[in-house]
Amino acid sequence: MTTAWGTMLLLLAAATPAEDLKVLPASLDGVPPPGMMRAYLLRQVREASDRRAAEFEKGKAREQIAAYQARLRQFFIDQLGGLPERTPLEPRVVGRVEGDGYTVEKVIYQSQPGHFVTAALYLPKTKPPFPGVLVPCGHSENGKAMETYQRVSILLARNGLAALCYDPIDQGERFQLLDAKGVPQARTTLGHCLIGVGSILLGRNTATYRVWDGIRSLDYLESRPEVDPKRLGCTGNSGGGTLTAYLMALDPRIQAAAPSCYLTTLRRLAETIGPQDAEQNIHGQLAFGMDHADYVLMRAPRPTLLCCATHDYFDISGVWDTFRQAKRWYGRLGFPERVDLAEAEEKHGFSPLLRTAAVRWMRRWLLHADDAIVETEAKLLTDKQLQCTPQGQVMLLEGARSVYDLNRELESRLAETRRQMWAQKGAAAMLEEVRRLTGIRRLNELPALECQKVGVVQRGGYCLEKLILRPEPGIWLPALCFLPQKSAGPATLYLHGGGKQVDAAPGGPIEKLVQSGQIVLAVDLRGLGETQGGKPTGYGRFLGPDWADVFLAYLLNRSYLAMRAEDILVASRFLAHYQSSPARPVHLVAVGGTGPVALHAAALEPEAFASVTL
Repeated sequence: MTTAWGTMLLLLAAATPAEDLKVLPASLDGVPPPGMMRAYLLRQVREASDRRAAEFEKGKAREQIAAYQARLRQFFIDQLGGLPERTPLEPRVVGRVEGDGYTVEKVIYQSQPGHFVTAALYLPKTKPPFPGVLVPCGHSENGKAMETYQRVSILLARNGLAALCYDPIDQGERFQLLDAKGVPQARTTLGHCLIGVGSILLGRNTATYRVWDGIRSLDYLESRPEVDPKRLGCTGNSGGGTLTAYLMALDPRIQAAAPSCYLTTLRRLAETIGPQDAEQNIHGQLAFGMDHADYVLMRAPRPTLLCCATHDYFDISGVWDTFRQAKRWYGRLGFPERVDLAEAEEKHGFSPLLRTAAVRWMRRWLLHADDAIVETEAKLLTDKQLQCTPQGQVMLLEGARSVYDLNRELESRLAETRRQMWAQKGAAAMLEEVRRLTGIRRLNELPALECQKVGVVQRGGYCLEKLILRPEPGIWLPALCFLPQKSAGPATLYLHGGGKQVDAAPGGPIEKLVQSGQIVLAVDLRGLGETQGGKPTGYGRFLGPDWADVFLAYLLNRSYLAMRAEDILVASRFLAHYQSSPARPVHLVAVGGTGPVALHAAALEPEAFASVTL
């Protein structure tokens, strides 16, 4: 009999529908809830793009253009956190390989003390001096040894131009994070993103290190006696196109440039594939008005060829938009012929057509040879033949320092500075500095949120109201308000990084608070719970599922921390007055990923909370 009753109870439980604690409808102004933040940020991207377009149109006279260029270059350097001081390169040629019409020298130098760079220098077998062309690699795991970069370097050398192709961090021989056996733990773009996490917290960017490696590589290239330092160029594809764009904008030594398969517009990037890995996102550049076209405009009127592919995932219409802007500015400066575009009807990649176009461009402007060279077959070297280090990785060299080491050293210096500032200025002044840096507004500056009740769930001894809270246009915060039959005393604002429903089950932590007589408001902060975008796969496993939206906000100079902290503040104010007069005290509970946000909100507005539990 006991077994029969047990089976019946199980069947009844299975037949009882589970509580539906979802609050939001399937569509929010035509967008599903997980797409809310992307849609919200995209509206701001378009607004920022329109503002920049209006600013671009003001640049008519040479003086206006020069001022625009100087302003953007300074902004760019500032957003990188400045650039390190130049230190001795300590270069060593560690090997030499003879090729058909060229020689390859294997080189190691230091962009910063102990921060080793491995490179291959391709030298023509004709009489020097030669122009020199820097070839930053794209995101190939084997870096400089990838077929594409060997072929373009060989093509340059066979046609009278020295080419220096170097390994980026986390590629080739420069993986920055090795295990005890020397095996890389983070490769290419993932490695760049992980470096970005620490760098961003320090006011730097992965691009800081990438750009500095490129500048120091140019230093090495121009130091070679075979190279004419007044005739330098730069060309690279994909991630190498990114670095080419950055370097040509910042380093005036680059006389001719040919970035490939990267430049589009930030608007089209955001509307299509979205932000990419860390170094391709410069903090606040959209808000400030620095778009992809500006990498070309900053160097005008020096010769620049935009190489692109019809079927690239970097949107082709954006490339043509950028090209048209550049063509107009170069025309205003009197040199329309110095900017051009080569489009291959291909997918993403440094195709033979684009490689050839880049080399022809370098010959035109660095050798004054406007001819139609062609690419012929070349014997490529193996990864082992191009290896510069004894064990294949710079981090196994004596005295090697990784980017992680460099960041740790900077953090140690900053920690001491912070300690002194807190001692000298006091807590109140330092909290104002926190407010300034984060952009979290004062509670009295934030508008009251709108509230819509969309449902009720009954439970024994209390009920759950389903509420939609609207702190601003484009943002919907789903919430559950737990109301006991008899409420007494304070209320609790309950936040959970996994969503409001995690601790909302019968018998859970929230129910215990409600049974003590408290009203509890459990809220999904923007981009969490029902509105969380992305997936916990790929980069999402390490950076969070919404990493792309976070980078989009980063481009807009919007901080998820600040936006969510303001959500907490207005929700607390709402709860203090909800069904209560006078206002009740509000306790704050934050679990998991909501902890740092709650800490900022409470530190800046301590009077808003009776207590804080993290």
